Amino acid sequence: MKPELVTANDVEAAGKLASASAVPAVPVIRMPVDARGLALAILAAIAIVFALQWAQAFVVSLLVGILIAYMLNPLVSSLERIRLPRAVASLIVMLGVVAALVLGAYSLRGQTQMIIEQLPAATSKLSAGLARLRSSQLGTVQKMQKAATEVEKATQSAGAPAAPKQAATHVVVDDPAFKIGDFLWTSSKGAASAMGQAVMVLFLAFFLLLAGDTFKRKLVRLTGPSLSSKKITVQILDDINDSIQKYLFMLLVTNALVGLTVWVAFAWIGLENAGAWAVAAALLHVVPYIGPGVTAVATGMAAFIQFESFTMALLVAGVSMAIATVIGTFVTTWMTGRIAKMNAAGVFISLLFWGWLWGIWGVLLSIPIIVIVKVVSQHVEQLQPVAELLGE
Repeated sequence: MKPELVTANDVEAAGKLASASAVPAVPVIRMPVDARGLALAILAAIAIVFALQWAQAFVVSLLVGILIAYMLNPLVSSLERIRLPRAVASLIVMLGVVAALVLGAYSLRGQTQMIIEQLPAATSKLSAGLARLRSSQLGTVQKMQKAATEVEKATQSAGAPAAPKQAATHVVVDDPAFKIGDFLWTSSKGAASAMGQAVMVLFLAFFLLLAGDTFKRKLVRLTGPSLSSKKITVQILDDINDSIQKYLFMLLVTNALVGLTVWVAFAWIGLENAGAWAVAAALLHVVPYIGPGVTAVATGMAAFIQFESFTMALLVAGVSMAIATVIGTFVTTWMTGRIAKMNAAGVFISLLFWGWLWGIWGVLLSIPIIVIVKVVSQHVEQLQPVAELLGE
């Protein structure tokens, strides 16, 4: 037989084959993407965001009424256990809440009235203090300007003669005058609108309490005849109810702790109307991040007005902010993690989104909304990625 000739191409092909057999091939995972479905989902999300922004007044009132009903439902249930009808129990609880609010406002009327009466004198003191601070700053700035002018003159005398300066033309724009009547009219309309919305929210909470489990049973019926679907719906509603009630209990505990700590600290410092400021700090602590900042600014101004010292103002504001930060960072974060089992980044992104959408009300309602979204996502197969992103 005639021997076969081995060419260089055959050797190269054999080498490639040997290397390919030595190194295993990396599998390529190709994920199918439904472009049309993705585009429709994005458009639906944008439409929902615009609808929520357009219907802000209605949706916010509805959510606040639902939260109040969740918070008061255990009291109504306890009254039902002692053989009281649901309607009577709901009426007693709502009247008790309104009476507690009225009595609380009435008990603090003296300190609140004192703060209001001190506003004119406080404004003059604050203006005088700011003027003194501005004059001291202007003195330093004037010295620096004088030194700069001397340096400029020395530079011009050392160099060539400067070109003659042209006269500058100043245009003065008169700002529109502030009219106290327009301000009071706008403020009174805003206060009347807020009072009307608060009354509507209380009526909504009363009717929700009166309905009891009616809406829950209707939602279970709407899921269809399948027993598994009804069980999942009942589990979702029970988990939402449990999470929201635990969250509201956490708010009650942390806000009461903030109010008590602020009252003790301000009384020790000697700040006037410490009780009223403590109640304001506890109420404003409901709004994450923004509420403690407003409290710190207001109490710092009150301290400056009373002590006429920026050091005491910074001390009071710093104490208020430190208390809110410590309790909000450790107690609130720990309790929220135990209740919702969510990561801090997801909670903060929720705060940013709902705050951008609804302002203060969005910041206030963001955590209950994200808790409900996480609970629903855990039980719906299509929403499992959302639950995974929000989880710990």
